[in-house]
Amino acid sequence: MMRQYELVERVRKYNPQVDEDLLNRAYVYAMKAHGQQTRASGDPYFSHPLEVAAILTDLKLDDATIVAAVLHDTVEDTSSTLDEINRLFGPQIGKLVDGLTKIEKLDLVSKKAAQGENFRKLLLAVAEDVRVLLVKLADRLHNMRTLHFVPPDKRARIAQETLDIYAPLAGRMGMQRLREELEGLAFRHLTPEAYQAIEARLHDLRAKNGRIIKKIEKELTQEFSARGIHAAVTGRQKTPFSVWRKMERKSIAFEQLSDIFGFRIIVDGVEDCYRALGIVHTKWPSVPGRFKDYISTPKQNDYRSIHTTVIGPGHQRVELQIRTATMHEIARFGIAAHALYKDSSSLEGKEELAKESRAFKWLQDTLELLAHGDSPEEFLEHTRLELFQDQVFCFTPKGGLIALPRGATPIDFAYAVHTRVGDSAVGAKINGRIAPVLSQLQNGDEVEIIRAEGHVPPAAWESLVVTGKARAAIRRATREAVRTQYAGLGRQIVTRAFERAGRPVSDEKLKAALPRLARASLEDAFAAVGRGEIYSGDVVKSVYPDFSEERKPAPQMRVEPGEPGWFGMKSNVNVVFKAPGADQASAIPIRGLRGDVPVRFAPEGGAVPGDRIVGILTPGEGITIYPIQSPALTAFDDQPDRWLDVRWDIDPESRELFPARLVVTAINEPGTLGALATLIGETGANIDNVAFAIHSPDFREMRFDLEVADLKHLNDIIARLRASALVSKVERVNG
Repeated sequence: MMRQYELVERVRKYNPQVDEDLLNRAYVYAMKAHGQQTRASGDPYFSHPLEVAAILTDLKLDDATIVAAVLHDTVEDTSSTLDEINRLFGPQIGKLVDGLTKIEKLDLVSKKAAQGENFRKLLLAVAEDVRVLLVKLADRLHNMRTLHFVPPDKRARIAQETLDIYAPLAGRMGMQRLREELEGLAFRHLTPEAYQAIEARLHDLRAKNGRIIKKIEKELTQEFSARGIHAAVTGRQKTPFSVWRKMERKSIAFEQLSDIFGFRIIVDGVEDCYRALGIVHTKWPSVPGRFKDYISTPKQNDYRSIHTTVIGPGHQRVELQIRTATMHEIARFGIAAHALYKDSSSLEGKEELAKESRAFKWLQDTLELLAHGDSPEEFLEHTRLELFQDQVFCFTPKGGLIALPRGATPIDFAYAVHTRVGDSAVGAKINGRIAPVLSQLQNGDEVEIIRAEGHVPPAAWESLVVTGKARAAIRRATREAVRTQYAGLGRQIVTRAFERAGRPVSDEKLKAALPRLARASLEDAFAAVGRGEIYSGDVVKSVYPDFSEERKPAPQMRVEPGEPGWFGMKSNVNVVFKAPGADQASAIPIRGLRGDVPVRFAPEGGAVPGDRIVGILTPGEGITIYPIQSPALTAFDDQPDRWLDVRWDIDPESRELFPARLVVTAINEPGTLGALATLIGETGANIDNVAFAIHSPDFREMRFDLEVADLKHLNDIIARLRASALVSKVERVNG
């Protein structure tokens, strides 16, 4: 266990002005607070916060963060209080310990909804001061280093959580060294066989290629020195987890990997980076498509470097990374390498850090999702999308740079520019040419978004875009469009309810009644009525408490074929069609049937020309025609001998009509049925049967059995019904 003076000396190495007294007081306080507590390994519990502090000294963090690391478990696991921490160590350290205590209470190893909600809380705590995240990541790293002492079932859950959340989060903060160790430890516990196999192969390669690596290091160093460039060249091998991930992603074997070894070239200045690149490409041929300039276009986690792959000695592919010493520090330590992180608790400090650090800016942008009311599951899904994606860099027509995940589309690009741009996007030009809005963008593409004000993004886009911001915005826009539709319907219902009651109404009176309806705005109240969540009579009562309504629910009704309908006429009679030679002369125009076999349409919805259809043979009864989407067909999945391949054979001059069923949810008002029947009749369709169900006093569900010419005819009817102000929902039924 690290001793008191050792902790002070570790900090003094990078900070000669260390507050030795503060560190000593924190050491003694935490040691006494944890007392005889032990960890799963049997070690004194106090060794854990000391090891966390030691990890942070490797990151060269400030005194307050080191002290917070030493104290981070005292409030949670001992009798210490936050007030005591504030009194003894000051409000700055108290605030850090408080943020860490809130995170410690989280149980991220849980169901998806709870995990999403807890991840929200984690990021909110981090938003107050980014140093909270640095301590938490160091805390997780030490826990992973000692994970083998934890029971196997809990060990697997913690390792998976580390791989899902903490390692990618460290990567997004630019802390690549810490990320790689977290990934490696998680990989070792989750798939030990794969880890051991890859580690053994990498060990063999190190032994086999050790001389080649030294040779390349020497050749590069001499080449740079001869050109007047001071460079430190070191060879490195990919980690077992990165090798495994590449094998999984590309579905290739270990032998097919061509860039297991890489070389890092550290030079003095930015100009030397590009000079070194020229020397490398002059000496060895470069591999096309493997050049990336992250100096001119840094990654969102602040990473800057030049990547290139060349065919080196022995005709082997060699990956090179060229960067300055400052870039190397940021690549290793990420946001901890920025001096401004210490002031991130203040508003000014956050603004300055966001300007200097793209990683902190990403964190702020991610937290904006919290303000839009997405569910915990959606928030976790969106954030994971952002955490795991590699990047492409695209440009606006004015030269602005937009960083996006690999696989992003112009729609993702539009939402990255601004939510309003994404909502109104209807088309795109990529490099000056019209392109589909769902094209995959490539590095260097110039993207121009074509807009139409008032446009609502299709709900289907949500599953096709790749950024969390785009998905969240599309989902919100879709919800808002549906809400607006329900609000319009609800306003009509409320207006008619007041007319029936004979009471005057105005928006001012309704606004005054909103608290009694438990709604924040008139739009919310109208939308709730439109969705059937609030009965219109209750709205009247909220404005006029003395109002009483005696309204008996209408009885269940059914109009049978041949009986007088509500339309003042006889409904059409359904005819059972049979094949040629059967009793009835009329026939179903279907190919693929032989002999005099009775044929009928499936009950509960039938089929119409334009549907893909199948025939089901029932010996002794005949053939039943089903549309391919009918759920009733699942009953015949294990009877393939009964399935017949049949097709429509329609005479263009025929005026034959075919059965279809629609279920319509509409306003429950006198005249609604007549209006809908008129609308259907205007299309040339017959209503063969109508059945009713009362779901609420405001809505009535009607089942229409129709006769239509074909699928186009049916879709036209559905579109007209959906456009009606009386209708809330229309669905076709097949079985």
